[in-house]
This record gives sequence, C-alpha cells and structure tokens, in this order.
Amino acid sequence: MKSALSVWWDRAVVGELRLDEHGDMSFAYGVDWLTDATSRAISVSMPKREKPYGRRECRPFFGGLLPEGSVREIAAAALGISKDNDFALLKALGGDVAGALTLWPAGETPPEYDGTTATDPLGDNALIELLDTLPKRPLLAGKDGLRLSLAGAQTKLPVVVVDGRIALPARGQPTTHILKPPIMRFPATTENEAFAMRLAAEMGLSVAPAEPRKVGDRSYLLVTRYDRLIDSRGRVRRLHQEDFCQALGIPSEHKYAGEGGPTFKKSFELLRSAATRPAVEVLKLVDAAIFNLLIANADAHGKNFGLLHDPDETILAPLYDLMCTAAYPELSAKPAMRIADASSSDDFTPRTWQTFAEKTKTGLPLLRRRVKELSRMTASLVEGVADAVAAAGFDADFLSRTAKTICERADRIGGTVS
Repeated sequence: MKSALSVWWDRAVVGELRLDEHGDMSFAYGVDWLTDATSRAISVSMPKREKPYGRRECRPFFGGLLPEGSVREIAAAALGISKDNDFALLKALGGDVAGALTLWPAGETPPEYDGTTATDPLGDNALIELLDTLPKRPLLAGKDGLRLSLAGAQTKLPVVVVDGRIALPARGQPTTHILKPPIMRFPATTENEAFAMRLAAEMGLSVAPAEPRKVGDRSYLLVTRYDRLIDSRGRVRRLHQEDFCQALGIPSEHKYAGEGGPTFKKSFELLRSAATRPAVEVLKLVDAAIFNLLIANADAHGKNFGLLHDPDETILAPLYDLMCTAAYPELSAKPAMRIADASSSDDFTPRTWQTFAEKTKTGLPLLRRRVKELSRMTASLVEGVADAVAAAGFDADFLSRTAKTICERADRIGGTVS
C-alpha cells in the first residue's frame, strides 16, 4: 500500500481509502464498523462487506465527492495535482464534503470543532474579493488550510453563516451553506436558480432553501445545506447523503442518461429499493420529474437527484440545482433524463405519459392527475414568484421573460393529459 486516507463518519472510522503502488484506489470497511450492527454502509452501491472494493467499484462514490470539468481542472492546478488523481484531490479537499463523511490521512484524527466561531464574518469588500477569487481558485483550494469539496461543474463554495453573514469555516467545522456565484458566461443565473427554487417551494415540493443576495454590484445565491442538522445542543451535525450516480455506481463523467447515466427507470428502481417508505418517495420523484419538465430544466441529470440518509430513514433528498435552462438558447434542449422517448416538450402526447408510467411502474391515473395539478399551479404562481425575486433587486426583464416561457410551457404540457 502506497498511501491511505481514513474515512470518518462523525468521530468513528468507517474504513480506509487506499492507493497502491500502481496508482489503483480501493476502499475497505474497518472491522469495528463491520461488526457494529448499527453502523451503515457509505453508499447503496457499496454495502458493508469484508472484501475491499476495487477502483471500479469505489471510484463512482469517492470520485463523486469531487468537482467536475473546468472547476476540477483549475482547483487541481492550484494544488499542483493532476486533475485525474482522485486520491490526491480527496487528500487535499476531503475535510468537508457532501454528506456525513470526512477524509483524513491515515493515523490522523480529524480536528473537533469546539463550537466557537473561528473566523469573523466577511465584510463586503472581503466578500467581493472572495467572489472574484473563486473562478481562479475554486473551493479556495490550497488556501489557509481549507479542505472543502463539492461535486458539480459550477463554481461554488461551502461556507458557514454567522448572524446572517457569510464566514469561512474553521478546521473541523461543518459548513452550513453553499455560496454560488453567478455563471459568468450566462446572464442572470442567480435569479434564474432562485426563481426556480422558490417556485418549487411555493408548489409544495421538498427543495433546499435558497436566497439570492447582493453585495455591491455583485449577486450570488446562498443555499442552505440539507445535509446538515442542528442538534438539541445547538451543534451542527453532518447528515449522510449520496447522489443517484453514487448510489448506482456510475462515475460522474457519465451522469447524463445518454452517456450511460441514471434514467428515470433506474432512478425509480433505486428509490423503491433504498427508501424507507418507497411509496412516499416515489411520489416525490414523480413531482420532481414533472416540475423539471415544466420549468424547462434540461440539465436534471443523475447527480442532481440524491438520497438523504438521516438517522431514522432514507428519503429522496430535497431538490437542488433547479434552473430554466431554456433561458439560454446556446444550451442543449435535450433533457438529461428523457420522460419516455420525448426529446422536447413538443413531442409530448397522452401516449408519452402512458409509456413513462409503464417504464417507471407508476400509476397512469396518478401521473395524469399530477401533471394537471402541477401545470395549473405553475401557471398560477410563476408570475408572482418572478415578481418577488425581481423586487429584491434582481433582473426584472429576465425574470418576466422566463416566467412567460414557463407559463406557456405549463399550458402546453398540461394539455397533453386533458
């Protein structure tokens, strides 16, 4: 064995992520974790067992904790690490990741946060500087001992919030929020995502709370982490979660269904096998599929759905990364996960929903009813939500155009089941 990282869940060692002399990665559960009947597997795709998991089996989960695309490449360059070296990146960034786990060099005990704020909230100038720094140094990789990671191809940063203001975490401190700067090559992404997330919440869907903010002339989105819990003593605790790619053992680079990633058929099967109350969670996924269709979110891929494993149950994670991608004509309109065989909303017919119901084993009468109900709710709520985001000082023209697009789309989609 060349090197190893201990994988911790709270203050207990789950096992070791190992790198051999050939550069191959493997994961093995520890004996104590295996023999503890109350301990849980780190992933649906990696049940507890004595035999180590080889690279092909463990990389989808562990590689899935890391950023993707140009964000990964720039962060790796800042660290002096190859962008393809999952192990080295986890060693550098694995102190705070999605879910309950943290990764530390073998033999090293994670620092235990003492409950006090180690860093002062950032002032406006410091926050502006941070927003300017993130595209050049994603995740603040290698800066001041920070070890933070989030999956995805968009620039973002795990942070804590102190008295409503943003601060950087201390060593060992669980982050509580995600700061998302706007995507520079696309206009108004902050208000677009805030609008989509608020619309979902207004319609009664389970969604991560998101607040659009401004500092000076800069905008950003502040998202409350759903994989964190404040316990009875006021301490922030990490909750475990995994996205659908991790749970199905699919590498992040294949997150799109057309490239071998999760399909709706596989996603519904996953929920039925993993959720504590499958019937309840399947209905949530039905609503999520319809909602992404209604808001023209073509980028709802396998890493944008997840399982939340809280202490008592496994549920469909609250929705996140919602956006009307149709607002940007340069992006593909081809959905990341097709509903039946429809490539666009223009392809939808009553037969489309029948095929979808058959493939996902959901009841057709229920599906038709939810399409009608969610379409009507969307049409009735969309303008009010857009106005509310605009009233906070965000691009009213963009929001008005996007609301109109979604309203027309809701009318069209709703008509396919009447």
